[in-house]
Amino acid sequence: MEDGLVSEDDVLLRSEKELHDAAKRNDTNTMLELIGKGVDVKAKNKVDRKALHWAAGTGSVEALRLLLDYDTEVDDMDSFGMNALLLASWFGHLKILQMLVSSGAKLNCENKKGLNLLHCAAQRGHIHILEFIMEDLEDVRLNRADKSGKTAFHLAAEHGQLEVTEFLIGMGCAHDLKDKEENMALHLAAQHGHTEVLQKILETGENANERNIDGMTALHLAVDGGHYECVRLLLEARCSINELTNRNMTALHFAAQHSFDRIARLLVEAGVSLDSVDTNHTSALHLAVFNNCSEIVKILIDAECDLDIFDSRLQTALHIAAEHGRHGVAEMILIAGVNLRLLDKQGKTSLDIAARGNHVNVVDMIIKADRFYKWEQDNMNSDCDSLVGRTLTFRQDHHLETQHIRSILWKLATKYLKPGEWKRLAQHWRFTDAHIRAIEHQWTGTKSYKEHGHRMLLIWLHGVLTAGENPIKVLYEGLMGISRMDLAESVRQQANADPNSQKKCATM
Repeated sequence: MEDGLVSEDDVLLRSEKELHDAAKRNDTNTMLELIGKGVDVKAKNKVDRKALHWAAGTGSVEALRLLLDYDTEVDDMDSFGMNALLLASWFGHLKILQMLVSSGAKLNCENKKGLNLLHCAAQRGHIHILEFIMEDLEDVRLNRADKSGKTAFHLAAEHGQLEVTEFLIGMGCAHDLKDKEENMALHLAAQHGHTEVLQKILETGENANERNIDGMTALHLAVDGGHYECVRLLLEARCSINELTNRNMTALHFAAQHSFDRIARLLVEAGVSLDSVDTNHTSALHLAVFNNCSEIVKILIDAECDLDIFDSRLQTALHIAAEHGRHGVAEMILIAGVNLRLLDKQGKTSLDIAARGNHVNVVDMIIKADRFYKWEQDNMNSDCDSLVGRTLTFRQDHHLETQHIRSILWKLATKYLKPGEWKRLAQHWRFTDAHIRAIEHQWTGTKSYKEHGHRMLLIWLHGVLTAGENPIKVLYEGLMGISRMDLAESVRQQANADPNSQKKCATM
């Protein structure tokens, strides 16, 4: 067979590729046969690797011994800057390393990233290579940094090499050196979630509150990476929980940003500042709402965070929920109680924002909450027990016991109320102009008034039931109030026709 190139994108002849493959599998017979035919032992592939590299990287001792008789250029590097010695260290082949050292390989070599023998072995966790380097080689610089500023200790921590970490600490490496991002080994262990390594570094007494170039502590990095056990460990080590990054973010901001609810709970229980704001005046609550993380919103509300904090747009968490149609978290905030009069930079309330975004369910919940707050204030000193034993909700009503009255209200809105009459009813029941505008904002055509009226009636029903009043009686009086006596009597008869109704309307 003609000894042509292996492929169009390679530079090796077929016979040279066979030599490389034989070196990989430690097949000295094939290698001798090919060498006898005159195959170039020093031939390099497209990444500048020759047979010597492959033998060193795969731990092929006999192949390497054979190649050293023909190729004395042991320090040749591939396109990544890796020579045979570095490959042996990287892949953990001690015998190969010893052979190369005996053959005069240069010990202070580095690849293109500045990794030396110590770095390679430390990153890959080859403790036996490290022991050989430290015990048998001279002039080893334990704290030498690569081009990113990382020492072997940094790399061991970053890659979770516990045994190597312990070994380097035992050898007296510096614990507090920082790389070019100003990360210590402590930062890297926390960032990558290596709990046991982090524990070992903390035992050396390192300052857990050191900041990197972004102002992030190990706690910030552990939370940002979602590493629960590392967070727990740092809190147990009594790190400063309220340290701020260069962007004024606390660890809680990162938990909320990524919706890490277990970590958020851990931080809250440890006493993190709930209402701290970053450089955009954004709180953890803002971030949790934006990410629709209801569990963190609940954690923060239960911990009594400030629900009325505003961000750089003067938006509260409820504004954000309204803007993005976050129904669940909006209700949680409304139940907790907020100031619905607060305006953003454009002079809009959360109700205005929800209406503009066409988030009908949020609009209706906000109006229900606003009316509930007013009712609650008016009845603050009364003996009203309408909510005793009940769970407050502002969602749509789907209860079986209200099905009949809801059916009546639907017929009333879609078949009997004339255009404009729903507004008159709303005004009679003290809906504000803002409430009416928000309901009316959703426009679906000339028949929109029917849907508007139906929504208003359901909102009204929520308030009546909350107040413990008879909805049929109040509806009757409302229709009488707008001079629709015919409808009032019809509604009374329909309601009284329901055998299951406990709220019948007697003669009024």
